[in-house]
Amino acid sequence: MSLFPLILPDFLLIAIGCLLLRANILSRDFFNGAERLVYYILFPALLFHSLAQAPLDLSSSITLITAAACLTLSGIALSWLMVPLFRPDPLVHASIAQCAYRYNTYIGLSLSGSIAGAEGQGLMAIIVGITVPMVNFAAVHALSRHQGSNLLRESLRNPLILATFAGLLFNMSGLDLPTPVATALSRLGACAIAVGLLCVGASLTLSFEPRKGTLGIGISTILIRLMIMPLCALAIAQVLHLPIAERQMLLLFGALPTASAAYVLATRMGGDGRLVALVMTSTTMLSAITLPFWLSIGSP
Repeated sequence: MSLFPLILPDFLLIAIGCLLLRANILSRDFFNGAERLVYYILFPALLFHSLAQAPLDLSSSITLITAAACLTLSGIALSWLMVPLFRPDPLVHASIAQCAYRYNTYIGLSLSGSIAGAEGQGLMAIIVGITVPMVNFAAVHALSRHQGSNLLRESLRNPLILATFAGLLFNMSGLDLPTPVATALSRLGACAIAVGLLCVGASLTLSFEPRKGTLGIGISTILIRLMIMPLCALAIAQVLHLPIAERQMLLLFGALPTASAAYVLATRMGGDGRLVALVMTSTTMLSAITLPFWLSIGSP
């Protein structure tokens, strides 16, 4: 099976988003509002609905959960190895480090369904549910240390963390969502991926001019995100003897480009948003090549 046709629709949406902004069909203000809509409403609805409805069985999912947590911790550790290598400005490192372990969930959830159907999307929802709090805590902690922000307050204001915990708690409660509520959340979630990918395209930075002294750490972050993290995913899957479907989803998770939310967080917390935007753009564009490569390796 050729994997490129499965990946192409997502990148077409990204390209359309970029074109809509560059051709002045839609304004930057429109996409700023759309990004806030996705970040605060649509994507939290998708996360909550996916986790609330997912058949979570901790006894059968514990190995996948362990694998996802180990892979995320590997990315966080790799991001800190860049400090002795490049000795960057602390705020530059706090901004760029998150690009090594944060991932584009819109692409992940979309591709998981394309590759493995409902089972794949359910597995990816579990991975997302476990790792969203981890990557957000790590990113907020790194930036808050240099800005005097309160980690707990920043975390409690993060809609993705709140939606994840709410979805997991609702799932464990054993309750069922009322049909009208479930339908509304499902429709919001369906919008999240499409609108989110359009916003990713609009956020791409097409002028590649890194600040002096940041080129090395920027390239290293791209290599970690697109090359080293997938290798770590393959190694972890092998050690933990993951089934084929779980191995594919873990590899997809490890090979995803950097989340556009990394730019939003860096900018909001006074970090180097320009460098984050460059790395996010680079990983998104290059992942059109690297994703099919890694997924072909992980195919049965």
